[in-house]
Amino acid sequence: MSSSRLLQHLLLVLVISTTLVLLWLQPARETSAALVVVSYLLFCLWIGLRHRRPAAAPIDGAICVVYASQSGQAQQLAVKSAEQLIAAGCTAQVLSLDQLRPESLQGQVLFIVSTYGEGEAPDSGAHFEQRLKAHADLHDLQYAVLALGDRQYTQFCAFGLRLDEALSKRQAQRLFPVLTADQCDPATLSQWQQQLAYVSGNFDFNHWQTEPFQPLTLLERTCLNPQSTADKVYEVSLGPAQALPDWQAGDLLEISPQQNRNTLNARLKALALEPDQALPDGRTLLEALLSRQLPDDQHLGLSAEQLQAALPALPLRQYSIASTPADGAIQLLVRQMYYPDGRPGIGSGWLCEHAPIGCEIDLRIRANPSFHGPADTTPLILIGSGTGLAGLRAHLRARPHGSRNWLLFGERSEATDFFCREELLSYTANGHLSRLDLAFSRDQANKVYVQHLLRDAADELRKWINQGAAIYLCGSLRGMGHDVHSLLQRLLGETELALLQQQGRYRRDLY
Repeated sequence: MSSSRLLQHLLLVLVISTTLVLLWLQPARETSAALVVVSYLLFCLWIGLRHRRPAAAPIDGAICVVYASQSGQAQQLAVKSAEQLIAAGCTAQVLSLDQLRPESLQGQVLFIVSTYGEGEAPDSGAHFEQRLKAHADLHDLQYAVLALGDRQYTQFCAFGLRLDEALSKRQAQRLFPVLTADQCDPATLSQWQQQLAYVSGNFDFNHWQTEPFQPLTLLERTCLNPQSTADKVYEVSLGPAQALPDWQAGDLLEISPQQNRNTLNARLKALALEPDQALPDGRTLLEALLSRQLPDDQHLGLSAEQLQAALPALPLRQYSIASTPADGAIQLLVRQMYYPDGRPGIGSGWLCEHAPIGCEIDLRIRANPSFHGPADTTPLILIGSGTGLAGLRAHLRARPHGSRNWLLFGERSEATDFFCREELLSYTANGHLSRLDLAFSRDQANKVYVQHLLRDAADELRKWINQGAAIYLCGSLRGMGHDVHSLLQRLLGETELALLQQQGRYRRDLY
């Protein structure tokens, strides 16, 4: 029996024996009261040990592939990396970064870590980063870092770069310079595979294939706030020609957007190029450039082939899925975004404005295990605002009747921005929602946001947590996401919130 398990059993014996003493000393009120406190503290410690996520250490002689992932990509790449090492004859294991302690790091460890928001560590990496600051010497460690990020954010790959610097400062030995991958670009991933080959000594490997896109039909597009003064939000429904891809609540949809045909047509003619010109692959120039950045005056004088080579591809866009497979369609809640010059956003412009009903949308499912739902018997607290309702609605639809669910949702105005009103109110009527708290910020002189609802319900929040509830937070990282996270730290305590994260009872899908 492990020392941790033995300690749990000893504490349980203490709880039971203390309770028996209480019954025997019942007339002695002061002694009884003191023993009540001791018994309660012992019980809380036992519960904490029961639910604590165990630390892990690299297996002797194994190459450890460690991931810190917010949306699942780093975890998937860690598994693929370990598979390549094992196929080359190495012993390899995969671990989450939050399972490690800095003092256990030795031998060869490969880190694959994403960056969250503007330079933050993923939930599974933040605690390790703090623990690493207190550890001075890692001279027995050889490491490499693959940092995942998105160049649209100012702090590109910041967590991976910080991790690399921190390990190096503590005398750990770099196997290779840190690699930074923009949206998992294939060129950088190929470099990482080459590094794996150097580590294993075997260069006979298969290059990783990206998941193919699947065309689905744009079935319907409904504006959910036509009278609102805010940017419009659409419910977008996508259906299959034959069969839907498989997903579960919490997963993401990645789309490959396209340009507006009329805009691109005008740009090409302004560059003295014929949009209908046939290319060697059989497509027209217009068709070939639909998924690329728009050309401008600097491209004047280029041939059709030169222009195609010069224009970078449009970045992919990800959205929380707002439905379950049982609904028969993939549904999204998409806010129409605009650039400062008035141009529509790349992804939202395609889905909400440019794509005609009935056209095909190229997409693929992105598994997001860090936001998958808890057990049906676990009470669930859902917190979000705006289009963050999408991921929360999928969880509500996936939960069985009889489960305990509490939704806290915020938007601008009840009259114009109460998304999915009928559905949510029906959940309160039939008991699927045990509690529904709504914050409409513009409906009173003093603005009310979802974090204010949470603050006012602090006692109920603690009650649910004590009953084993999980907290799922979805929506904008800036503002709501940061504010709710900070409030939870104050209401529950930083240590308690960190423990909930380690137990998988506090999960975030923020963007």
